[in-house]
Amino acid sequence: MSQNYKLLIQYDGTDYNGWQKQKNTYSTIQWYFENILSRLDKAEVEVAGSGRTDAGVHAKGQVASFKLSQSYDRDFVLDYINKYLPKGIAAVQIEYAQDRFHARLNAKKKTYIYRLWTGRYANVFEQRFLYECTSIPDVEKMKQAAALFVGVHDFCGFSSAKKNKNTVREIYGIEVNKYENEIQLVFTGNGFLYNMVRIISGTILGYGTGEIDQARIKQVFETGDRQLAGTTLPACGLTLLKVEY
Repeated sequence: MSQNYKLLIQYDGTDYNGWQKQKNTYSTIQWYFENILSRLDKAEVEVAGSGRTDAGVHAKGQVASFKLSQSYDRDFVLDYINKYLPKGIAAVQIEYAQDRFHARLNAKKKTYIYRLWTGRYANVFEQRFLYECTSIPDVEKMKQAAALFVGVHDFCGFSSAKKNKNTVREIYGIEVNKYENEIQLVFTGNGFLYNMVRIISGTILGYGTGEIDQARIKQVFETGDRQLAGTTLPACGLTLLKVEY
């Protein structure tokens, strides 16, 4: 009898082409997990992630679900997976899940963090997870901008998706915190569109440096014009922190 599993995954996305498997490369997180689990189960195993993190994006709390043909011991499955995973990827926790549980479809809330570095010199040991700002923004202004995105909105203008039938999402909160030379933007919402967090982060940063004003942000919401929003910040600064069900 088949068994459904829920898996907690962490990865440094720097050297990988994102979560979703692709026809032209094996260097994706999903491919590694499906390949390993298919060998274990001696059958094709599909692994569903809570979200499709882009190339270069990291995860501390990615959740995945998959079914195996029989109920293997959880610790055995966890150890087997980690034995064959490449560097920078780890399966850190596994649970038996109800048969209908699906990591993406059942997700209720997601939290991402975008990390900005404002120091004069590189943060050598963390720079794979930081975006190095070229100018120092006003943190208080960034907090003002962040408040404009909280609530239920049509985020069409803050996404790179070419086609998406439903672009309405709810952001429950955006925290802007400064720790010495690092600024952290923490987003919590019911879901996020393609590049949405990176574009909003770029817009908030632009507001903090004076390149973007409140009227322009409101215009993006009104028109859905992606060109009016801020730049899409690099993937390196973004990490999926937590998924709640």
